Amino acid sequence: MSVSPSRTTATFIGFSAILLWATLALATSATGKVPPFLLTALTFTIGGAVGIGAALARGVGLSVLSQPWPVWLHGVGGLFGYHFFYFSALKLAPPAEAGLIAYLWPLLIVLLSALLPGERLRPAHIVGALLGLAGTVVLLGAKAGGFGFDARYLPGYAAALLCAFLWSGYSVLARRFQGVPTEAVAGFCLATAALSALCHVAFEPAIWPQGRTEWLAVLGLGLGPVGIAFYTWDIGMKRGDIRLLGVASYAAPVLSTLLLVLAGYADASWPLALACLLIVGGAGVATLLGRKA
Repeated sequence: MSVSPSRTTATFIGFSAILLWATLALATSATGKVPPFLLTALTFTIGGAVGIGAALARGVGLSVLSQPWPVWLHGVGGLFGYHFFYFSALKLAPPAEAGLIAYLWPLLIVLLSALLPGERLRPAHIVGALLGLAGTVVLLGAKAGGFGFDARYLPGYAAALLCAFLWSGYSVLARRFQGVPTEAVAGFCLATAALSALCHVAFEPAIWPQGRTEWLAVLGLGLGPVGIAFYTWDIGMKRGDIRLLGVASYAAPVLSTLLLVLAGYADASWPLALACLLIVGGAGVATLLGRKA
């Protein structure tokens, strides 16, 4: 994981994280009634173990976890901070509105990438990101029967907006820490697991996974969307095309819904088809017109 792939290769590696995140809803639905912070603690423990195992297999060793405090602040602040405020937002505001605000992070990645040295933000990237956002609005709005923003839920909206800035900031700032091996993400995962366990003890009932299916779902989450995905995303953000990955991230909720439809957890609908067209169109605009420019 600590190799230095080309920009194109790193971008494709980053795409794999988006594909893995698309399985998050389906896998989570199979974990039963396990509360969110406990589920986060369990899956991030597995995700951290994945990185530790990879570091040992590659001969990097546990010394990779010895990093300066700004690196830890960046990593743990991004991983734990995002999940803490996301779960808080879902408790303090309706899920549809909270989810939509939280999912501003792909657009923010595209915009914030302009602050990085050597990166140039083009109108095609902004248009592509806005089309992706429109697709997400259509998809989430259809699921919830429309949006009803209410001043009573301002704390929840604020938490959702904060988690959007935390994840986009974590992603874009990864470019500033290119010298930090990707295996160091294992330490961020384990720290996130520990903090989530404390939140679980403080705020949640102890409902553990029941039966083989739920435990396998937890294992799958820890290996994939809450494991390997964070390592491949780190590679994509550090060495890939940040703007294109930001636009492509809007595909995750659509692919997630498609998987739920195929698994029988949701029905196919015209909003899903329209969201697909908008998000694919946005990615096409960002890719083709952005390169021509």
